[in-house]
Amino acid sequence: MASASTKTQIKLEDIIKQVEGQRYPPVEKWNPDFCGDIDMQIKRDGTWFYMGTPIGRKRMVRLFSTVLRKDEDGKTYLVTPVEKVGIEVEDAHFVATSVEAVGEGTDKAFKFTTNVGDEVIADADHPIRVEVDEATGEPRPYILVRGRLEALIARSVFYELVENAETVTKDGGARLAITSRGTTFSLGDIDDGDM
Repeated sequence: MASASTKTQIKLEDIIKQVEGQRYPPVEKWNPDFCGDIDMQIKRDGTWFYMGTPIGRKRMVRLFSTVLRKDEDGKTYLVTPVEKVGIEVEDAHFVATSVEAVGEGTDKAFKFTTNVGDEVIADADHPIRVEVDEATGEPRPYILVRGRLEALIARSVFYELVENAETVTKDGGARLAITSRGTTFSLGDIDDGDM
């Protein structure tokens, strides 16, 4: 009979294989001519719009999401082998709608699922970053999903991360941080009044 730690390791390895086994078209290898911008937007809440109307068919949104590419110019495109069209992204390309803590101790990892069904494990290749809105002081956390495409981490998901965070002191200040697959990510500074 396997020990609990062996079961945890097997489960984590199975999840890693599943996440890494996701298949996407090789959009980074396609170099079609630019055909112009189209009236398509991804709103801050992850809703896709075409010509001012929400796209209600989830399968269509999922299909479009697999051919997204953000180029070095900072713009986002839908890319096929024969054409490239620009679209507008209000904030992030996706929204991370759930998180699952998998494993324990040094084997602990955080697996995110996005609004379009992508799964990603936070690690050195899929970092978490947190920006702070200067006007409101609110954190805006993101995780890199693939290529240069990021997901905004939903507020409720961010709260789950904070519940799993540890306090780390550095340079005389304290911050919350989580570690996933051996990489530590800062979730933000802790104000003196919050401690």
